Amino acid sequence: MKLITAIVSNDDSSKVSSVLTKEGFSVTKLATTGGFLMFGNTTFLIGVEDEKVDTVIELIAKHSKKRTQMVPSSASYGVGMYSSFPVEVQVGGATIFVTNVERFEKV
Repeated sequence: MKLITAIVSNDDSSKVSSVLTKEGFSVTKLATTGGFLMFGNTTFLIGVEDEKVDTVIELIAKHSKKRTQMVPSSASYGVGMYSSFPVEVQVGGATIFVTNVERFEKV
């Protein structure tokens, strides 16, 4: 058995949650915040049998798209003055971790 931890943008979380549930996977959703851009994310915890890991990853990848977005940034010019200007960054997609589960109990 494996535990899949998938961090998905809030923009895609409802689609990912719906498709995983529709395909019969049990999903736990956690509201999380990214440390770099401080945007909202959803972290999914999904316990699956080894042979279903690739299916889950494909479903997540299909329903969580990368996109570019303008975000505010500030830069120092070395004289104690800061200027704020927008910077284009890539957001979305998914970060997925797969870990072995040594023991699983549902009581």
